[in-house]
Amino acid sequence: MNILLISLWYYPEPVGKPHDLAVELVKRGYRVTVITGFPNYPSGHLYPGYRTRLAKRETIDGVNVIRLAHVIDRSRSAFRRLMSYTSFSLTAMIGGSLLVERPDLIWTYQIGLPGIGISLMKRAPWIHEVQDLWPDWGRTTTKGLNGWLNTVLAAQERFIYRRATVLTTISEGFKRVLMSRAVPEHKIELIPNWANDQDFLPTQRDPDLGAREGLVDRINIIYGGNIGTAQGLGVVLDAASLLQDLPQVQFVIIGDGIERESLSARAEKLGISNVRFLGSRPPEQTARYFAFADLLFLHLARDPHYEITVPSKTYAYMASGRPILAAASGVVADLIQETGAGIVCRPDDPAAIAKAVRDFLSLPAARRAEMGDAGRNKYLTSFTRARLVPLYEILFQKLLASRTTK
Repeated sequence: MNILLISLWYYPEPVGKPHDLAVELVKRGYRVTVITGFPNYPSGHLYPGYRTRLAKRETIDGVNVIRLAHVIDRSRSAFRRLMSYTSFSLTAMIGGSLLVERPDLIWTYQIGLPGIGISLMKRAPWIHEVQDLWPDWGRTTTKGLNGWLNTVLAAQERFIYRRATVLTTISEGFKRVLMSRAVPEHKIELIPNWANDQDFLPTQRDPDLGAREGLVDRINIIYGGNIGTAQGLGVVLDAASLLQDLPQVQFVIIGDGIERESLSARAEKLGISNVRFLGSRPPEQTARYFAFADLLFLHLARDPHYEITVPSKTYAYMASGRPILAAASGVVADLIQETGAGIVCRPDDPAAIAKAVRDFLSLPAARRAEMGDAGRNKYLTSFTRARLVPLYEILFQKLLASRTTK
């Protein structure tokens, strides 16, 4: 089977699912081509070793990758972000038509417009993956997404949902929302996200790394991931201020994003010394940092739209076998509580976060270790790539079979 995957974000960007899916499909004997952009997420700056050109071909882990030029924007302007997504959609449609042989199946990740044109031109079934609800989430994460722009995007999403052969999504909450928007239940497949078990696993602490990064002899509350609006990490600075009587406790933020510079500047201005920003680290190194975590921290800003999602970092945290502090509500909070993988508190509440940290530190060491083990065990039984990629494979085979019988 020849499969075309389309995703604006792709390896080496820290958005693992498209690359993980592509690599696993190649291992299973499929031919996979990916259309993507030039790597710049989450900072908006091109990665070292890349320069923009009209098109560039690469082979990564057996996957044929075609990178296409598009407008890059990581600002909070809804209009500029929309121009970036639209430009990628247009170049992906053109590139998919001219540079790719006819696929047996098309899978689009988040941005669905390219799937409409290519599926029509190539006469191939099209699966669209829904991980965000635009324009709903855009009103929180960007500025200026209202009025006519919101109306246009909402109509565009409805059109994508209607035209796609199948929609895949990551939680029951997303499925309910899609059904409320007139998507038939039989058209929706629920397949959770996963963590790459080669990158995220329990690891022995590296004393040299710990000494170099200031992680030794400290109680480390580590966040790893995008530093954007949805993550609402400004609350960390306020929570850290309430914990300054515990000099060993520090928050360590690993990652990049549109909010990083302003948060770092605010911490410096306020003299908050128990929050440290380490910047981005390659995924394959992250487990070495997580090994120093007494707690892995997750926060989602208080918004009903976020209550139906489980951030991908949740599975990476669980895979790492460290306890989790989830300052969130909804599906992700339920997951942490039900599995016993950590503790939960209210989001956007510095006092609740500080109290949760104190409560955790009062627990016996054996109880803390049990939380990490519980998360790791749940990951192994439910959220590995080896367990979940076959669900895509079954779906792909089903669509191909229905196509050949018509």
